[in-house]
Amino acid sequence: MADTVLYDVTEGVATITLNRPDAMNALDTETKVALRDAVREAAADSAVRAVLLTATGRAFCVGQDLKEHIGSLEKDRASGEGTTMSTVREHYNPIVEALTGMAKPVVAAVNGVAAGAGAGFAMAADYRLVADSASFNTSFAGVALTADSGMSWTLPRLIGHGRAADLLLFPRSVSAQEAYELGIANKVVPAAELASEARALALRLAQGPTAAYAAIKESLAYGTDHSLTETLAKEDELQTRAGASEDHVIAVEAFVKKEKPKFVGR
Repeated sequence: MADTVLYDVTEGVATITLNRPDAMNALDTETKVALRDAVREAAADSAVRAVLLTATGRAFCVGQDLKEHIGSLEKDRASGEGTTMSTVREHYNPIVEALTGMAKPVVAAVNGVAAGAGAGFAMAADYRLVADSASFNTSFAGVALTADSGMSWTLPRLIGHGRAADLLLFPRSVSAQEAYELGIANKVVPAAELASEARALALRLAQGPTAAYAAIKESLAYGTDHSLTETLAKEDELQTRAGASEDHVIAVEAFVKKEKPKFVGR
């Protein structure tokens, strides 16, 4: 894995760290490939029970590396081929699908500006812990592009269609506090406390009922675009599965004994 993305698994938490601080963690091809592979690895690893997505430096991720991008556009014009935007299909889509689809919770610790695809990746997480000095910007329309990295799906679900249209049509910097008020950020913490709080939160999730968390993710995604009747049927299906898990038995027995349950993730 490229050193532009760091990967570590400790105590059930896979920490994936964007590591191009001098470039504000802009997404060049090497970084996109490494991030895609890291997220997929975390999703497939049964030893991983929670994922923490974060970054080094003063930015979370400013999206596509436009210096590399302009070079690719020039090659497209010279060759008459249009391959540059295949990065959406080859990189962005698989990253977002892995983040949203993995059967374990994902926490994004947003340490600085999250723009374009960087904001999209944060929005694809299940929980966004945001430093008070951080900000969000959709950015796409500013460079004559439409939304990618799943943002046309995630953003309206977080803040509603009207507000999503506003932020996409008129890109601007959204402060951490405004992001919290809109519903993009789940919690805002002092920048100096972000790393420790994010680690504690991810560890808490890693020690929790992993199968139940997976079912919660699935039910939330399902319920956003299905009828009540269909969603009730899905809840019945998922609850039957959760009720048959080891962790459910552990939790009930611990409750009866007035003890704290020690979940095994199954």
